[in-house]
Amino acid sequence: MSVVTDSPVHSSSSDDFIAFLDAELDASSPDSSPDKEVVKQDDELQSVRTKRRKFESIEETEGSTSEGIVKRSLEASSEVDVCCTHPGSFGNMCIRCGQKLDGESGVTFGYIHKGLRLHDEEISRLRNTDMKSLLGRKKLYLVLDLDHTLLNSTHLAQLTSEELHLLNQTDSLTNVSKGSLFKLEHMNMMTKLRPFVRPFLKEASEMFEMYIYTMGDRPYALEMAKLLDPQGEYFNAKVISRDDGTQKHQKGLDVVLGQESAVIILDDTEHAWMKHKDNLILMERYHFFGSSCRQFGFNCKSLAELKSDEDETDGALAKILKVLKQVHCMFFDKQDFDDQDVRQVLSSVRREVLSGCVIIFSRIVHGAIPSLRKMAEQMGATCLTEIDPSVTHVVATDAGTEKCRWAVKEKKFVVHPLWIEAANYFWQKQPEENFSLKKKQ
Repeated sequence: MSVVTDSPVHSSSSDDFIAFLDAELDASSPDSSPDKEVVKQDDELQSVRTKRRKFESIEETEGSTSEGIVKRSLEASSEVDVCCTHPGSFGNMCIRCGQKLDGESGVTFGYIHKGLRLHDEEISRLRNTDMKSLLGRKKLYLVLDLDHTLLNSTHLAQLTSEELHLLNQTDSLTNVSKGSLFKLEHMNMMTKLRPFVRPFLKEASEMFEMYIYTMGDRPYALEMAKLLDPQGEYFNAKVISRDDGTQKHQKGLDVVLGQESAVIILDDTEHAWMKHKDNLILMERYHFFGSSCRQFGFNCKSLAELKSDEDETDGALAKILKVLKQVHCMFFDKQDFDDQDVRQVLSSVRREVLSGCVIIFSRIVHGAIPSLRKMAEQMGATCLTEIDPSVTHVVATDAGTEKCRWAVKEKKFVVHPLWIEAANYFWQKQPEENFSLKKKQ
């Protein structure tokens, strides 16, 4: 959800390409010993840095169009590498040799630096290099959605009468690390951080290199990053907005400089990641404001209206942190983890959630059964179509059906479909008594 007008803005000061590449190549990492490849990369990086400084110097002094900047940059360059493979470009200037390039190719990484494009070969090289460094430090990648995953935002004008008390309860923007509810006057909005988000980010950062990826626009994304990471410890330039994606209404790992086999995604919307569902942990949505409830068609009071909130120690983020720790542990459990794939580890962990459960459905809306069945089977359950002595759970919306009566007689569990959905969100089998059905009178 974007709560800001559609006005993409890119900030070169906040996304420094050279600093990012330094981190990606990890040229000075204490965990990796220098070798010929690293020396070669350092030489290449120094060349890029030299060209970049010339580009910035001309940009600051001339203030002309990008075409003029490139022309003067080329004139300032006394050497042109005739063998350069042109791994990428700023505008239409090669990032390595400074040569003017015709046409556009590759992928735009505007969140790293305005005008930056990298070719497929260079993207692959950077990913491979960073992967080697990351695995050496026993880290993976974590891509985090913002809205309804880490926080919830609303326009000030959309606050209900029962939420107006929040206007007097907001925290100071001068020390955001101490607060969780913020009024952003310049954006006419209010943002509530999800309970446990700060401990979550701190602990997750020890296991993952983290990205923000939101369908909100770039100004909104950067403001939220400041609230979540005021000291710049976790994300740095790795803040991706809808303005940086390559497909409309879709998120993709093509703009993430990490190998797909080592990326975990946390998001509340599965449809945003159609090409990367195997990397996704689907989050239970955080609805703090009434506008959020209405957005998704819920006719109920918001947490703010109820003057309540998620539990700090037993809420969604706390539960998912346990899953992330388990996945991380399993990934690096083997001595040789170079060939490990986090997608396979996620699948393995998920299959344990309802392992041993045998399910049969009764009086469920026909169109809902396929998705419930798929969800249950992905969590390791066996789904049958007929009554069988092996059945452990009857999933229904009406306790008076024949199958439900059989289940009661045979002392089987009779649960609402939400039992499956809750297990899917929390990656943990839920107490059946919390989802039991009573026979309608």
